[in-house]
Amino acid sequence: MNKTNISLHPAFTIDTVDPRVFGGFLEHLGRAVYEGVYHPGSVHADNKGFRWDVLDALKRLKFTAMRYPGGNFVSGYDWLDGVGPRENRPTKMDLAWQSAEPNQFGTNEFMEMSNEMDWTPMMAVNLGTGTPAEARNWLEYCNGKGGTYWADKRISHGYDKPHDIKLWCLGNEMDGPWQIGHVPAEEYAIRAQQTARLMKMCDPEVELVLCGSCAVNLPTYMEWDRKALEYCHNDVDYISLHCYVGNDANDTEDFLAVGLAIDKQIEELDFATRYVQAKTRSKKRVKLSFDEWNVWYRARSGEHVDGRGKLAPPLLEEVYNLEDALVVMQFLNSFIRHADSVKIANIAQIVNVIAPILTRGDEMVIQSIFYPIEMFANRRTGTSLQVGVDGPTVASKTHPTAKQIDASAILNENELYCFFVNRSTTESAEVRVDLSTRQLTSLSSGEIITGTDPKAFNDFGQPEKVRSEEFNEVIFRDGVALISLPPLSAFGGTFVVA
Repeated sequence: MNKTNISLHPAFTIDTVDPRVFGGFLEHLGRAVYEGVYHPGSVHADNKGFRWDVLDALKRLKFTAMRYPGGNFVSGYDWLDGVGPRENRPTKMDLAWQSAEPNQFGTNEFMEMSNEMDWTPMMAVNLGTGTPAEARNWLEYCNGKGGTYWADKRISHGYDKPHDIKLWCLGNEMDGPWQIGHVPAEEYAIRAQQTARLMKMCDPEVELVLCGSCAVNLPTYMEWDRKALEYCHNDVDYISLHCYVGNDANDTEDFLAVGLAIDKQIEELDFATRYVQAKTRSKKRVKLSFDEWNVWYRARSGEHVDGRGKLAPPLLEEVYNLEDALVVMQFLNSFIRHADSVKIANIAQIVNVIAPILTRGDEMVIQSIFYPIEMFANRRTGTSLQVGVDGPTVASKTHPTAKQIDASAILNENELYCFFVNRSTTESAEVRVDLSTRQLTSLSSGEIITGTDPKAFNDFGQPEKVRSEEFNEVIFRDGVALISLPPLSAFGGTFVVA
C-alpha cells in the first residue's frame, strides 16, 4: 500500500470558499429544459410544468449560481420570445443546435424555478445577434421597480416584484469561431464595454462576467483575454473560462491525471488578469468565473449536436462512468485550491445534456458524476487551506508529475472537510492527514465512490451500479487521521477538530 502525507496548517489559508463555485448551468439545448426540468406531460410535473422528480434530486446537490439560458443558444436568443402569455410566444429555429425552440419556458418561469430551488440566477445576454440596448432592456424588465416601460411590461405579465438578478454574463464563448456573431477580441471588447456601461447605468449593483478564452487549443488563447480585459477592465467583475475533458485515448491512468491541466488553465488566466491589473495600474482584481466545465467527449459531433429541426432532440447525452466521477471530483478540488481566484463555477449541465441526471419518459437515473458533487454539497462552507501532498505519482504520459492523491481541504471552525481522489487504477493508498497545530479527533461523516471497473456506469436497468457509500475506515492517532483508500476512489469527509 502506497503512503501519502497530507500536510495542512490553519494559518496557511487560500481564501474563503465562494458558495457560487457550486453552481449549475441550464441551457435551451436538447432535453435540458423540455423533458428535463420542465415537462408538463410527465406524471411528476406540477401545475407549472416543473418536473419534481428531477428537481428533488437536484436539491440534493444544493446548486447556487444557475447560469441561463445559454451557452451557444443565447447568441441567437431574443429574450422577448420567452415572456408574456404562452399562447402568444413564437416557435423559432435555434441555429446553434439546429432545434425548434417553442419558448414555453423563459425568463419568468426560470425565476420561479430559481426561487423554489434557492438558485442564484446567473443570466447570459445575447451579444451575438443582440445589441447592448436589448441587454439593458432585459435588465430593466427583470430588475425595474415599475414606472418605466420594461419594468411595467414585466408587471403586466403578472410579476409585480422585481426579480433582482445581480449576476450577468456578457455573451457566451465569443472567442469561438462556431459562435453566432463571433468577432475578433477588439470588436467583442467594444460591444461588451458598451453593454456593461448601459447595464450598470440601469442597475449599478449588477456584477458582470466578461467572455474569456473558452478552449486552450484556440489560436487566440490568452491573447483574447488580454485584449478584452485591457479594454473592459474597469467595467467588469469576472472573466470566464470553460473546460471540457475526456478520455479519447482510452487511457484511464492518463485521464485521471487531468486535474493538473485544470489547475494550469486556472493559473494562466489568473496570471493574465494580474498582468492587466498591473498594466492598467488598477487596484481592482478581476476574478474568474469557470462557468462551463465537465467531462464531455463521447457526444460531440454528428447527430449528437444537430437537432435536425426537432423539438427537444436528445443532444449531448453522455453516459458517465466511474472514471468520469473521479475527474469531476478533481475539477471541484481544483476550484477549492484556487479559492482566491475562482469565485463562480457552473457544471454544464444539470439534466440530460452532459448532466448528472438522465430522464427517459417518466423514469430518471442518477449518473456517477452526481455523487462527487453531492459530497461537497454539505461540506463547502469555510476557508480553503493550502494542501501539501507528499506521496508517489501515477503513470500518466501527459502529466508525469501527477500525485496518486489529488486533494483539497476546507476549514470551518471546528470541522475540517477533506476531499481525496486516489488516481491509481491498481494501488491502494494510506493517506495521513495532519492539521499541524490542531487535533483531528473523529470522523463525523464520510462517503466514498469506488469500484474495480473504471468503465462501470449506471443505466435504467442498473441505476445504482456506481454510487457513494458511507465510509468510516479512519484511524486516529495523536491528532492525526489515517485513511485507507482503495484504487479508483474518491472520498469526502468531515473531521471533528479540537
